This record gives sequence, structure tokens and C-alpha cells, in this order.
Amino acid sequence: MLMQNISKTLLFLLILVCGACELPPRTQEGTGQATNTQEAFRTATTPSAEEEYVMVTTAINLPLYVNHDQAAFKAWGEKKGVKTTILGPAEWDVPTQIATLEQVIPSRPAGLLINGTDPGIAQAIRKAVAAGIPTVVYDSEIPNSNRHCFIGSDWYEMGYLQGKRMAQLLKGKGKVAVMGILGMENMEAGFRGFLDAIKPFPGIEYLGKYDDKANVETAARIAADLISAHPDLAGMAGFDSNSGPGMALAVKEANRIGRIKLTTVDAEPEHLKLVQAGVIDYLVGQKRELFTALGAQFLYDMRHGTLQLSANDAKAGVVPIPRTVITGSIEIDKTNYVQFIQ
Repeated sequence: MLMQNISKTLLFLLILVCGACELPPRTQEGTGQATNTQEAFRTATTPSAEEEYVMVTTAINLPLYVNHDQAAFKAWGEKKGVKTTILGPAEWDVPTQIATLEQVIPSRPAGLLINGTDPGIAQAIRKAVAAGIPTVVYDSEIPNSNRHCFIGSDWYEMGYLQGKRMAQLLKGKGKVAVMGILGMENMEAGFRGFLDAIKPFPGIEYLGKYDDKANVETAARIAADLISAHPDLAGMAGFDSNSGPGMALAVKEANRIGRIKLTTVDAEPEHLKLVQAGVIDYLVGQKRELFTALGAQFLYDMRHGTLQLSANDAKAGVVPIPRTVITGSIEIDKTNYVQFIQ
């Protein structure tokens, strides 16, 4: 009991230190009671109102996360009659996300839904799995994390779709650059997809990839520098939610709307308005609600043994949920953006 109290106190202090978690902090520990890692995740037969599923992310106030990932997660919890908690720092702060995970694990929630932000969180995820907590990573894969399931988009495909559309927009000729968060598993795959798509077009000159750190101002500054250094710049492609708005800002300020082609990921209201205005030419949206609604359901299924695939899944070493789920992409341009405006 003393250690439990210490753990709860440390978690509360962590949230205060973060100073960024605008959503309500956890007030009660989860009810998972795994006795060992072999029996691990199947710890209850019926759902309980005290059953707690915890999402740990970073940049917790990012509209993309709030409007899609978190909204779907909370709606799922209300429908199932279980508790959902969302924790993490306001900024893109991976060390604090890791510290949050380290504090949550001893409380043994019914399941952990972790935003795969950076390969550096792998060790904390392994600890959660070793502690017998059902664990799903979403958005970006974390190699060597031992997670039970990854659910997200095929970022190579998202990059390939952007590259293919960019080649069409440029008619196979011109200078292009890409930007996003360098080093992330998903975005690096996207960059590779983009390059593979433009390879058949020798008239397209690739200027390189740039780290905008998921920040609109940084993306705008990089785009402005590129426009200044390359007056004949023909196109830019973005790979995080703030790349597109940043690139659009620079193109508008340079009075180059329509002359510099822009493609990017995500389909938030700001992105859609920029498509409507003719500033951004093409979006590749993600089915983000599926990440957390399906991910939470997988955690629930593990905890309650919804499906049994052998006489004894734990002894057989069977995890009764998909290992990987790719949810697919949504292509948006001037022909269909109206369908996505709410």
C-alpha cells in the first residue's frame, strides 16, 4: 500500500511538473491484477466501470490528436462503460512522454495505448509489456518495443501517393523538397515513398528533406528559405500536421500561389481551407479515429479474452489480437474536399 501511495504521488507530481496536461489527471489507479507475465493480460471476465485504459502521447493539445485520436478514444470508453485517461506533455517532448510511461506502468492499467512518437520510447514500452499490461502502439511503429500490436497508416504509401501526385502536378519537371520530423520511423518511410514515386521522372530535381519539428513557424521559415535560395522552386511536400500550413504561409507571402505546388499529409480544417483556396493542391489523410478506437478495443479484447485461438493462448504463446493493422489513406483534392468539411 505504501508503494502504491508513493507511485500515485509521483505520478501526480509528474503531471504538475509537465504543467501541460490540460486534460484531467488520473485520480485512481487501474484495476489490472496480472499475477505473472505468462497469464499477463487476461485478468477479467466482465468489464468494470473502474477499468482504466490509459493513452500516453506527446503534444497532447495538438488539434490533430485532440479532434481525432483522443475524441475517438473517449467515445469508445463511454460506449464500453470503462474509464479512459489521456496523459502527456503539451509540447513535442519525448523524454517527458517516457517519464509519464514510467510512472503509469506500476499502477497496472487495464491497457496502454501509446503514441509511437520516437524510437527512444521502446525501452519503456518493453517494460509495460513485461509487466503484463496489454500494450498497443499507434501512429508510428516503434521497432524492438515488443508491443502487442501496432496500428496506423502505411507511411511509405502516403509518401508514394504524394510523390506520384507531385509528378503529375509538375508534369515531370522541376525542383522539389520535402519536410517533416526527421528520424521518425513513419516519416522516413514517407520520404522514401516520395523519392521512389519521382524516380521515373529525371526532370524532377530533389533538393532534400528538412526538419520542421512539427512547428508551423519552423516550416514557414524553411519554406521561405527554399523559395529564396531557389527562385524556380516548383513544389514542396509535407509530412507532419504543421508542414502544410507552414509551407502555405511562405507561398502566400512570396505571392507564389499556384506556381509552387504543395502536397501534404492530414486533413484538418486548416488544410481543407487551404485546398479550397487553391494554396494546397493535394492532401493524404489518415483514418486516425481507427487508430485509437480499434486500438482500445484490442486492449479490451486481450484483457477479457474476447477471442480464444487455442486451448490456452497464454501457454501457447498466442496474443489474440492482430500483430499489425494498416488502416489505409484518404486522398483529398479540389474534387472532393467538400465531403470532409464539417
